[in-house]
Amino acid sequence: MEKRTINPWKWQDSRHYVQAVEAKNVTATLYCAGQAAVLADGTSSDADMGTQLDIAIQNLEQVIREAGYETKNIVRLNVYTTSHEEFFPHFEKFGQWISANGIKQAATFFEVKTLFETLKVELEATVVK
Repeated sequence: MEKRTINPWKWQDSRHYVQAVEAKNVTATLYCAGQAAVLADGTSSDADMGTQLDIAIQNLEQVIREAGYETKNIVRLNVYTTSHEEFFPHFEKFGQWISANGIKQAATFFEVKTLFETLKVELEATVVK
């Protein structure tokens, strides 16, 4: 599989995403449902945004790993949050996770009115190999 990023500008680099990702010679694609701070017993977390982001990342990594894919091959990542105001103080931590895993993904951030039960952030990914 070959990946190529398309960035006509440089400003997105500090925002931890790319404008587009081209994937060639892909042998499989994994479409992940939104992963949020749902605990192993199915309970929705009622923790703060930073803790919920950590759990959502862990859940996303687990789904990707168990499917036999690699986090670095995320090509699309949508972030849904009930509050940009609460999310963006944790953006640096999110960016560190993106950088540490060598992820180069097209991304869209959505502020939504509500997520399931007490959830505050959800990560929806497309991964290739």
